[in-house]
Amino acid sequence: MLKNIPNLLTLGRIIAIPLILLIFYLPDSWLSMQNKTFFAGLIFVIAAFTDWLDGYLARKLKQTSPLGAFLDPVADKLMVAATLVILLHLDRVDIFIAAIIIGREIAISALREWMAQLGQPQSVAVSFIGKLKTGAQMTALPLLLYGDADGMFWEYKGLLWGFVNAPFWGTLLIYIAAALTLISMVYYLHQASPFLKGSSTPDDDAG
Repeated sequence: MLKNIPNLLTLGRIIAIPLILLIFYLPDSWLSMQNKTFFAGLIFVIAAFTDWLDGYLARKLKQTSPLGAFLDPVADKLMVAATLVILLHLDRVDIFIAAIIIGREIAISALREWMAQLGQPQSVAVSFIGKLKTGAQMTALPLLLYGDADGMFWEYKGLLWGFVNAPFWGTLLIYIAAALTLISMVYYLHQASPFLKGSSTPDDDAG
């Protein structure tokens, strides 16, 4: 594990999740709400970058492993779910959108586990639509975290150039992500449907 750099990056992404949450429990005298959302967004961006980096390094260094294949999507889903809960608390995302995204992740994860039991994991492999969804989602969430009441980034001079209306673009992208979430879910269910009809496993009656 310690010699597997991609797995260490994935583990770091999992550790970042409670760190993002912990920021919001700090006293306001230590860190203003504006700074809390800024640093939470920054941690999210760094964690999202490691998502790409660990996959790249796993292929480059030939360090792919069953543990990494399991932990990587789990880390991503936990990070997205935790961030959506924060945004709900801050009233920066609609509860309906959060329910769609989190519900879809749970449903597709269960579907992938089921298809793996049937020996057909490739039937629900990540699609191009799924990648578009992830891209929109991973861009929207830090924008929604970063955006202050005025919706602009200019408070943090030197980090970004020009003006970015964070709430507007974040909200637009999260709605696009939610739409792609539904489309990709229908796609995966359609791909899996031939194998699900009449299928059964020894654990059918378990929970």
